[in-house]
Amino acid sequence: MTMETTRRSDGNPLHPVFKFLFAALLAATFVLPASAAKILIPMDKSQADHLKAYGIVYWALESDVTVDWLLNYRGGSFMLERIGAVEKECTVRGISFNVIADAQANAILAEIANPEVNMEVVKLEKAPKIAVYAPESFQPWDDAVALVMTYAEIPYERIYDKEVLSDVLPKYDWLHLHHEDFTGQYGKFYRQFRNAPWYQEQVREAEAMARETGFAKVSQMKAAVAGKIRDYVAGGGYLFTMCSGTDSYDIALAAEGVDICDTPFDGDPADPQAQQKLDYAKSFAFTGFKLIIDPMIYEFSDIDATDIHSRIGETRDFFTLFDFSAKWDVVPTMLCQDHEQVIHGFMGQTTAFRSSLVKPGVTVMGENKPQGTAKYIHGEFGLGQWTFYGGHDPEDYQHMVGDPPTDLSLFPNSPGYRLILNNILFPAARKRKQKT
Repeated sequence: MTMETTRRSDGNPLHPVFKFLFAALLAATFVLPASAAKILIPMDKSQADHLKAYGIVYWALESDVTVDWLLNYRGGSFMLERIGAVEKECTVRGISFNVIADAQANAILAEIANPEVNMEVVKLEKAPKIAVYAPESFQPWDDAVALVMTYAEIPYERIYDKEVLSDVLPKYDWLHLHHEDFTGQYGKFYRQFRNAPWYQEQVREAEAMARETGFAKVSQMKAAVAGKIRDYVAGGGYLFTMCSGTDSYDIALAAEGVDICDTPFDGDPADPQAQQKLDYAKSFAFTGFKLIIDPMIYEFSDIDATDIHSRIGETRDFFTLFDFSAKWDVVPTMLCQDHEQVIHGFMGQTTAFRSSLVKPGVTVMGENKPQGTAKYIHGEFGLGQWTFYGGHDPEDYQHMVGDPPTDLSLFPNSPGYRLILNNILFPAARKRKQKT
């Protein structure tokens, strides 16, 4: 297993002994408030760096400092005890903050508590342990989630098929699926890239991993991995994924035990009855979708609405976040905290989802209603929850294979990236019974 962590600005790792001493000193600093006051980290348009603000909240949670997430108050602001170490770190990271008196903090909480006001307070208590499901060759800059965690200085661990099949998932509170193909068709890149060295190497690596883990086909291994992830969510895990990690995962669940791969991918034809054998009851998000098995077509099924958004064009591609009731629909309200309600769209292998194929019980949190597409959806499965977010990179409208990485220092206030970070903090919230 490979550990991927963010580093401080000087880039120098600490010796383990010094790291321990530093942690002890930092903990001591955290428990000694500078005075009877609070730190307010505003998340409206006054915030200099929205993305790094999430990182400072995670940093505080790692030191057992409770943070109040003020839902719908100034863009979903954060409030915590005034602690010198937090003030200094906010300054170092370029994060806007205000020191406010207890009386002012109490007035804010009283305003939020008003039943006529669409606001709520959620306590964040524990930094979630994060895993990114990605291959060894994965580059953090080529995955929006890993990219923003690195920028915000939120640590994570990388795991892949071998680790998942070895039942490591219960160690983690939050799992992100790199833009993966869980159907075993290598991203359906066959037509354009089958002769490219990187594609051929990807196939070799996947086939070697399948043999090592005891499977005759990559598709069978991916199906088993998909099942382990499903069980992780059922047991209380939080799953987040973007781009092709959304529909390909759901298709793999519905196609469990069915060969949906054509000859170029696994050496034999797909089951001619594959479409009829799909079990939509097994999928998280989608139902009634039609498979696209042809290896020469760069698409898994009709779930993806890339064709629709290609016709819209970049200048007219937007999606709108729903305005949920903070006091009654706490979970989707948390996941939709932002300083913008209308957000510029962005493409991906899976750009958005046809609304007609989204299951009735799924919560649509962001959509392009005129086009009949959903961009940002959420649901529950067993004791856990999942979120699917269409598109590849919120600040690169049409990211292509081989494109340079997005420099997030140029987009510190990205509303599209904020949605990712909402999901990362989500497991830190105190578990509460949902109102009915």
